[in-house]
Amino acid sequence: MTAAIEIRDVSIVRGGERIIEDADFTVEVGDYVGVVGPNGGGKTTLVHAILGLLPLERGSISIFGSPVGSFRDWKRVGYVSQDATDFDENFPMTVRELVGLGRLRRETLGRPLRPHDWERVDEALALMRLEDIRDRRVGHLSGGQKQRVFVAKALVRHPDLLILDEPAAGVDLQTQEEFYGLLAEVNREKGTTILMISHDLATVFCQMSKVVCVNRHVHFAPITPELDEGEFLKKAYGDHFTFVFHEHTCQFDHGGGADRG
Repeated sequence: MTAAIEIRDVSIVRGGERIIEDADFTVEVGDYVGVVGPNGGGKTTLVHAILGLLPLERGSISIFGSPVGSFRDWKRVGYVSQDATDFDENFPMTVRELVGLGRLRRETLGRPLRPHDWERVDEALALMRLEDIRDRRVGHLSGGQKQRVFVAKALVRHPDLLILDEPAAGVDLQTQEEFYGLLAEVNREKGTTILMISHDLATVFCQMSKVVCVNRHVHFAPITPELDEGEFLKKAYGDHFTFVFHEHTCQFDHGGGADRG
């Protein structure tokens, strides 16, 4: 089967500084991948390169078997940026209307959505547990609700690959865990491949299938009971890094979850 994302010997330079060096890993179809690493380490730069938004100094990136520079089937890819939920509280659209924008295409701009489009919208709302607030103004929602709305907007075209840049930043831990759990359901039930930048190391190691650790150099590993998370993370965070388990819902029996210490 063709991989969702293939990255081979990629280096990226921005502003005269090498941000990513010799990245080499594969995201298979159906993976749920967490991208972690210290602030300024290059996580968002790597994601922007995968989306074809940045040039490469060296190497290659392929999406579903096509070089990213010539990939044209972007409806297969959903993306939620880091600042997607930053907008005016007086934003006039309802949840359902905003998610409906995800059904618009260049050729349908200015045309009302059709009944089957609204069916897809309602399916996406149900996936993100938003049915009860579908008619509320988006500007009046909590941070966690806004996150789910923008993920629903990305899911409304049924993408094969969903890329998220810190979608749970700024919300409490319980809301984060619920949010990541919903994404795990989308991954399992819909088969959607998910690549997500996250600072919640506990959730990454407890719910996801693979991890990418970025601090200029890129380290990649399947998440299995045999993986020594602390030693793996020290490759990017340094020898001072300690990995402390706490109470958490995990796919493996770690005796709890995991966090930075």
